Amino acid sequence: MSDNESKKARRNAARERAREARQKEQARRRRNKTLTISAIIVGSLAVVAVVVLVIANSIQPVGPGPKNMASDGIVLTGESGKIVPVETKAIPEGGEPTPTKQDDSVTNITVYEDYMCPICNQFETGNMDQIKQWVQDGTATLEVHPFNLLDRASLGSKYSTRSAAAAACVANYDPEAFLDVNSAFYENQPSENTRGLSNDKLADIAEKAGATNEKVEPCITDQEFAGWVADATNRALTEPLPNSDLPKLTGTPTVIVNGKQYNGQGTNSWADAQAFAAFVEANGASAK
Repeated sequence: MSDNESKKARRNAARERAREARQKEQARRRRNKTLTISAIIVGSLAVVAVVVLVIANSIQPVGPGPKNMASDGIVLTGESGKIVPVETKAIPEGGEPTPTKQDDSVTNITVYEDYMCPICNQFETGNMDQIKQWVQDGTATLEVHPFNLLDRASLGSKYSTRSAAAAACVANYDPEAFLDVNSAFYENQPSENTRGLSNDKLADIAEKAGATNEKVEPCITDQEFAGWVADATNRALTEPLPNSDLPKLTGTPTVIVNGKQYNGQGTNSWADAQAFAAFVEANGASAK
């Protein structure tokens, strides 16, 4: 083989080795690209799955509201010396509440309350006996709106929502027992920043307070009206409060007498029955 032929053979061999190297590099890049795309797809699917799970867990269907709470509250009035609930249809799914048409000839007392709120408890224990007497006498009506402002104070258990939903169950299935159950929830009120009572315990308290309809217990344990509580609370926090000049609910309790807000007066503040009676006298039916 001549020197020229030898050099040509070496050049050809070098070109072949370079070609093979380029092919191997191209194959390696294709494999890496395929793996990267696959990883992105798998990762994206994982993110989508997590997002879907979070959304599914965070969305609670509202569903229809409880019967006898068409205004988002239950109205109690006097009839033949007894306290009776005003019967209404349930708010339909996706529907809006119907504000109560108040009677100007009597004192209309409206209470927005949270069963974990200690000041609500003060107002309940200090004033409910005389409010009941006014309602029995036919000189006043009482409208109670449970809501869930203090869910954050129950270590993630959403006690305010659960107890308000339990009260809604009583309003729906055994409304005559509502006031007694309302009082019993305050008598057994858990401290703030605890998990509160279990649903089973709430159902037990309701039954012992007189809510004996067999549908109350599963309604409470299944939290049938938890979605409605969230919806009603959102309305109270963002929309004008009916039968008042308040643009929205800003605290708990919120007590309204014939359109005027009561802010707690007297030496014992919210528990002072005399102070509240004086406010009712100044703003009740006789003041019109």
